[in-house]
Amino acid sequence: MSEDSNQTTAAAERLAAVRETIARTERMAGRAAGSVALIAISKTHEADAILPLIDAGQRLFGENRVQEAQAKWPALRETHSDIALHLVGQLQSNKAEDAVALFDAIHSVDRPSLVSTLARAMDKTGRRPECFIQVNIGEEEQKGGCAIAELPALLAEARAADLPVVGLMAVPPADVEPAPYFALLDKFARDHGLPGRSMGMSGDYETAIMLGATHVRVGTALFGVRPKIE
Repeated sequence: MSEDSNQTTAAAERLAAVRETIARTERMAGRAAGSVALIAISKTHEADAILPLIDAGQRLFGENRVQEAQAKWPALRETHSDIALHLVGQLQSNKAEDAVALFDAIHSVDRPSLVSTLARAMDKTGRRPECFIQVNIGEEEQKGGCAIAELPALLAEARAADLPVVGLMAVPPADVEPAPYFALLDKFARDHGLPGRSMGMSGDYETAIMLGATHVRVGTALFGVRPKIE
């Protein structure tokens, strides 16, 4: 068996295992089959690491940086036009137009200035990627996301700007039990009439699904340990 075949087989096995875990957890939570979207987090991975997952049937991918995504995804999409791409990392306002042009969803709307910049970019490009408001759910100084107290105002601004806001996103603090934070994000989403909850990563996505996640962001379980950036 060739190295390419080995890589494709291994990717298919990892993908099947994650999908089965998602399906099992959906059943345990009493949720409809297929109610959770799996975002394969491909940040720092080159095309040769991504292609085996595409060949195995994965079509939804997530990236952290606009510039990195611009370097690899246009070529990949030329031969796989059904791929959806989500931006899950922080977005600088000067990259907003590029992000709107490239991504199908943006998970990191976190400040009024970005809301207005995205609205202008959507008007200019004619593209309207779905938006998630990122909440700093653990109130950590180093984390992105709007403060919990500022969520109602930011959401009101986003809606007034006609952004297609579909949900909330959060990353709980590291090395603590994530369940209370997932439950809190789920409550905020319910309170504000939002269907989407982008929460849960490789180490905790089962817990997130039990507590209402609609989008889980899985990298390591699909790709293995990420390459170190020099």
